[in-house]
Amino acid sequence: MMEIINYQGWPNCCRLSNGLIDLIVSTDFGPRVLRLGFIGQANEFYENKAWLGKIAPEGWVNYGGHRLWHAPEAFGRTYQPDNSPITVEAHGEFIRFIQPIEMATGIQKEMDIYLHPHKAEVKIVHRLQNHGLWAVQLAPWAVSVMAENGVAIIPLPHRGSHAANLLPNTVITTWAYTDMSDPRWTWGHRFIMLRQDPTATTDQKCGLPGVAGWAAYARANHLFVKQFTHQPDAIYPDFGSSMEFFTNPDILEVESLAPLNLLEPTMTVEHVEQWSLFDHVPTPTTEAEIEQHILPVVKQVIEL
Repeated sequence: MMEIINYQGWPNCCRLSNGLIDLIVSTDFGPRVLRLGFIGQANEFYENKAWLGKIAPEGWVNYGGHRLWHAPEAFGRTYQPDNSPITVEAHGEFIRFIQPIEMATGIQKEMDIYLHPHKAEVKIVHRLQNHGLWAVQLAPWAVSVMAENGVAIIPLPHRGSHAANLLPNTVITTWAYTDMSDPRWTWGHRFIMLRQDPTATTDQKCGLPGVAGWAAYARANHLFVKQFTHQPDAIYPDFGSSMEFFTNPDILEVESLAPLNLLEPTMTVEHVEQWSLFDHVPTPTTEAEIEQHILPVVKQVIEL
């Protein structure tokens, strides 16, 4: 079911609901999925209280929610404003949200949103089209901005013995501001955890090849699972990162990236995510708790 509602002071938002969960997508700016949550319960996504009901007259603003960018990150193109009205098209089983062409880049962004008829599951098809005059190298970049006080669960590639694994099997990308001694990180054997902390004073980020094809965010007895495809032979931005995680005192971002593409004029590229939301899942603090509480839930939607 889709309806137009006023959400947090924005008067023209699309609400999609299946009786179990709902999503709210802005149409006066975006495209942004402003809300994902169980009906009547908290938003799993961050909402920037300073901008509720407002639209920036210029410049890029982190309103919160889920957005589509293109990588590699650069101020000149990544932070293009998304403050203009978008087009909404109903296509039967999905709704398409279309942003105006970015004048500075010639790129147009679209999201197709498929809400499962009776499960807490969503498919998002992210699409970039090149309306410019020359080819552009880019990668679709899907960014879910999660609410505070949760923890990201980051699966590592398979573990094994030294004798059976003489060559390395992953790269962990860090940024100049990444501090591996920061207590928000938990560096485990099979998983990395990154905790969102509103009292923190610095930013943290890492990236790595998402060979497992999923990542998760646990918060307030809910678990958000994001699935995506990792192509092992493809070239990804940021030293091969198909998933990245960023946190500051306000947010934690769970991000997936497609391979780099040389996108010719008029051509499009797509990147698909599957979201699942679960209730009554304890937030882990140790790797043993991931094994006990998180993996059995993840196995419901992905083969491990």
